[in-house]
Amino acid sequence: MDLRIVTRDHEELRRRLQAWLRGVLPVGAEPVVGPVEPPGGNGMSSETVTFELTTATHGTLGCVARLAPQPDAVPVFPSYDLPRQFRLMRLVAEHSDVLVPPMLWCDAEGEVAGSPLFVMARVDGDIPPDVMPYNFGGWVAEAEPADRARLQQSTVEVIAGIHDIDLPGEELAFLGYDRDEPTPLRRHVGEQRDYYRWVAREWRCPLIERGFAWLDEHWPAEEGPAVISWGDARIGNIIYRDFRPVGVLDWEMAALGPRELDLGWLLYHHRFFEDLAATAGLDGLPGFLRPGDVTTAYEAVTGYRVRDLGFYLVYAALRNAIVMARMTQRQILLGEREPPEDPDDVLYDRASLEVLLDGTYWDSAELAKK
Repeated sequence: MDLRIVTRDHEELRRRLQAWLRGVLPVGAEPVVGPVEPPGGNGMSSETVTFELTTATHGTLGCVARLAPQPDAVPVFPSYDLPRQFRLMRLVAEHSDVLVPPMLWCDAEGEVAGSPLFVMARVDGDIPPDVMPYNFGGWVAEAEPADRARLQQSTVEVIAGIHDIDLPGEELAFLGYDRDEPTPLRRHVGEQRDYYRWVAREWRCPLIERGFAWLDEHWPAEEGPAVISWGDARIGNIIYRDFRPVGVLDWEMAALGPRELDLGWLLYHHRFFEDLAATAGLDGLPGFLRPGDVTTAYEAVTGYRVRDLGFYLVYAALRNAIVMARMTQRQILLGEREPPEDPDDVLYDRASLEVLLDGTYWDSAELAKK
């Protein structure tokens, strides 16, 4: 899916970044911002650009800026809180061993580009691609099984490290949703319902509405404690070096909620790519990121017993379906695609969600442990 995110003039953005940094950095730094360019690769929501920053005091530093999209880009989400992401990534760096890029500066008021942005140091390494998916070929698919196993284990350890951050509730309150529902999971789902209603202003998707009804009917008896949920827990949001994480990216969907939110998201997204590979007649990576293996590894690292995984896999698929529906809407509204006759055909993973709701998607042996 080729999605147009950027609508800004990059040369104008370069000039404005340079002027802003001259006011942010100490006198004598004399910052010079090099060409501003999109990085390519993954990312379908916030706008991301890279540039070289040269100063008289510290030489040259590779930088990455994340910006909230402009309205004419038809944003994927109704709002973007870049200062919140900046604050969270700094908190994760300060209170865990999870490697996030060094967070440098934040323009919370949108002085530079008309919408908030933050700047972080560029981290070199390899990111499993979304387009074409990593299981279609490339460095992940061509790796030795032992290397993929190291990538899988270290990814589980990253997620566990995020979940194990232990801070007083008041320090994490900014990650909660200001809603009336009684539990973190109820509030999380409530937020997703509101997001769907926003998406459904263009047209409704009966299959998504059926998914919310399924959640209500299969709600976990015990939700488990709330932790920091990364939100977009995918290997495509991690920079790896020698098959180990060196940078954890994309925190815009972070929230407070049960640990299983991230596990379900990780596992469903890999399975979604496996479905795409099968459709293309490819073998994929059937021995990689399997539910039983991932949950066993997670339990060994954390001592926590994963529960109700089937519920969270369906919820992950439903959340993904809402995002996919909005992305397809973007293509239609930007004139890149014709609207389908069946409203559910805006869902790239329609078939997956249908069989998930019917209970026939996963091998029962894979989920029996949970």
